[in-house]
Order: sequence, then C-alpha cells, then structure tokens
Amino acid sequence: MTDLPLAPESGWESLYLAGDWIDTGERDAITDEDPFTREEIASVPAGTKDDVDRAYEAAAEAQESWAEQPPQARAGVINAAIEFVGDHREEIAELLTVESGSTPVKCEAEIGTARGMMQQAASYPFRMDGQHMDSITPGKENTAERVPVGVVGVISPWNFPLHLSMRAVAPAIAAGNSVVLKPASNTPITGGLLLARIFEAAGVPEGALSVVPGRGSEIGDAVADHDIPRVLAFTGSTEIGQRVAEKAASNCALPALELGGNNVHVVTDGADLDRAVDGGVFGSFLHQGQACISINRHLVHESLYDDYVDALADRTASLATGDPSADETIIGPIIDESQRDQIVGYIEESVEEGATLETGGESDGLVVEPTVLSDADNDMAAAENEHFGPVAPVIPFSSDAEAIELANDTIHGLSGSVHSEDLEQARRIADGIDTGMIHINDQPINDEPHVPFGGMKQSGMGRYNGEQILEEVTTTKLVSVQHEPREYPF
Repeated sequence: MTDLPLAPESGWESLYLAGDWIDTGERDAITDEDPFTREEIASVPAGTKDDVDRAYEAAAEAQESWAEQPPQARAGVINAAIEFVGDHREEIAELLTVESGSTPVKCEAEIGTARGMMQQAASYPFRMDGQHMDSITPGKENTAERVPVGVVGVISPWNFPLHLSMRAVAPAIAAGNSVVLKPASNTPITGGLLLARIFEAAGVPEGALSVVPGRGSEIGDAVADHDIPRVLAFTGSTEIGQRVAEKAASNCALPALELGGNNVHVVTDGADLDRAVDGGVFGSFLHQGQACISINRHLVHESLYDDYVDALADRTASLATGDPSADETIIGPIIDESQRDQIVGYIEESVEEGATLETGGESDGLVVEPTVLSDADNDMAAAENEHFGPVAPVIPFSSDAEAIELANDTIHGLSGSVHSEDLEQARRIADGIDTGMIHINDQPINDEPHVPFGGMKQSGMGRYNGEQILEEVTTTKLVSVQHEPREYPF
C-alpha cells in the first residue's frame, strides 16, 4: 500500500479528480485556517463547475467496471482503507485538531466512529442479496436484485468532517458505486482530501472517487443539480438541505438528508440526578456543542430543577477550555467568527429575554465559554434556534405531558434523551417525542455504525448506517425470465 504523508504541511494544495492530483492553476484558492490560532494550514484550490462536470463524468465512466468487481475485491479496498486509518491514527487526529478545533476526546470519538462505519461498509459487497419470487404468469421466473445506483454525490459538513464524509463515501464505494465528494470549505482536508489519500492508498480505481473542494455558494448547486448522480447525500442545515433536495429531485436523484436538530434532554421527577447531569454535560459540550445531535434544550422537572441547574453549572464551570491540542482541554474553538458571533448573540439575546446566566457567556478569540442559562423557555433565542455551540438552556416542566409538548415544539426531530429510573415512564415520554432517535438514561450523541441514524420532520429524510444506508446507495432491479412460450390475448 502506498504510504502518503498526512501532516498538515504535506502538500494539500490540490484537487483529486479522476485519480489525478491537480494543482490550483488559475482557480481561486480557499485559505484553510486553524480555528484556534487562525494560522493558515493550507491554500486549497476552489473547485469550479467545470471540475464538478469532469468529476461526475469520470465517476460515470469508472462505475460500471467497478461494480463488476467481485465482492471480495470491493471489500478488499474498504479493508485496506481501514488499515490505513489505523496506521495513521495520530496524524489524522492532528489534522482534525488543527483544521476543525477538535479536542483529544473528540478526535478519538470521530476516528473510532469513522472506522466503525468503514467496518460496516466492508460487509456490504457480501450483502447485495436478491429475492426469488413466483409469478402469476405460467412459466415465468422473477428475481429482484440489489444493484448499485451508479454515481453518488456527497456534500459533507465541517463539524465531524471525517466521520460524516466517510459514512456516505465508504458504503457507496463498497456497494459498487462511484462518488463525487464536496467537503465543507472550512474543512477541505479532513472532510475531503484526506479521504482521497486514504482511498487512493487503498487501491480504489481511478474515477471511482473524486474530491472537489469549493465554496457551497459557488459549486454547491452544480454538485446537487447535476444529471449524473442518482443519489445526493447531504449533511448540514435544514435551509441548505431543502435547496439541495429540490435540485437533486429535479433530476430524479434521491436526496439522502441529515439536517438540523433541536434536541431535548428530558430529566423527569423519577430521574437519577447525578446520572442525568453526567449525560447533560457530555451531550451539551462535546466538540463545543457543534453537533447536530447535541443537546439544544434541557427540560427538567420542577421538583429537580434547582438542584439540576446548580449541579450542571458547577460541572460546566470546571471544564477546561482553550488549546484543543492540550490533553486536558474539553472546550476548544468554534469553527469560525460567524458561528461564534451567532452563538454569543443567542446567549445575549436570551439573557435580555429573561434567562439567568449561571456560568459562561464570554468568548476569548473563537473559544466560547461553556454556558448554562436557567429560567429559560422554549421561545428564547438559545432554545428556539439550533445554537450549535456550548450553550445549555434549562427549561422547567411540571408534568410528563408538558415535557412532551415542549419537546415537540420545534420544526426539528433528530435526536433526544429521557432520564427516569421508572422505565415505563421514560418509554412513554420517549414514544411521545417526534424524533428519529431517542435515548433513555443516556444523552443524544449516539451514532452506532450498525443502527439507523436519521430524523423526522425537518431534520431530514432517509437513514444512514447499517442496512439502511445500503438501501440508500442501492436500488432494486427486477429481472424476469419467461421459460416457456407464453400465450397472449392478441
């Protein structure tokens, strides 16, 4: 296997098109910056519409021969990619730290989850099964076969760039498709060019994977609105996802969307307080709260409310903040200034609306202090919006019915959690919340490679992981054989 350098300074100034690394040339460049130091990591070419066209055309040309490879060959590429990630774990963690502000615990979680997705994908070539069905026509044999869709377009986000790119790319390639990947412009390396190096080293055929970094405002529509891809996998905001879905559907491509969330952490009167606080801290502050499945609102029964707020604020104030490369750091930087300003704005607006600032609320550079807001309600800025930051609004409720009503008072329905030692109570509340995923006596940040992942309402459509993502990147083809002459009515 080719051993390619992965250090931040290791020449990332290229696109990866049809098996070739192409320099910037006359293209504009994207300045890739460390969100903590704001120093330049690399100057990455900004892909053009012509690059998107070339990538899709190469993908279409490569796909048929790739799909014809035996399952062990396709699985072999995925297994080689898994080995590569394992061998270069430290270098990949460094890239995640300097490009996305990932702390050690987040790097470990992201790399582990990405490898888990790849391990699932390695089994997909052997799970392309079919079904034999009797026919209503004498002498006819029906077979429904699972076949690759062809070409898959992937637009991935900046918050968990390796994981959220890999969960679409690896299954699509394993199933016999080819892929065009556009990573977020904040993380063109860990969300895109890194995957190109991984799969190139693993032996993926030329054209089966192309990576086109670029600004969404410039090439996003070109990726989503192209007539070649049959599936368009997108992870990001609801607003942009709706636009992507419209563009994809105009060419009868299937949109596979994982969009925004406004996830609740429900702490009932039957909860174990310490356990609920433990989950609340992790679920709010992993990766500075920059996760679609992080806790956006803490709903706490009035009988435990004051104790919960005090305990949550104490734990939150103790979290180490600053340099994400330091072993002790839990809260690193927000990805960029616009995101930071939005988060701080939500905090300030919520305080003006009557919330009490228990701890946090300030920022130093792009590091926003982990923040707890008490006396909050559903209509406050930090609760109503997906704040996508280290902010924990705590909202009281008086009954299970009110908790369900508050939880469902949002356009989103992605994840959530419910705490109670009475499992029947917890299950009743969990069943009443309109969300694609719900976790009892835990917190919402759960993503297991073999279980379905996705949302309801405006949190998306389709599912990732396990059998569900295999269904997204394959389609059913009916083949019938008429073994005996058939009599027709005319």
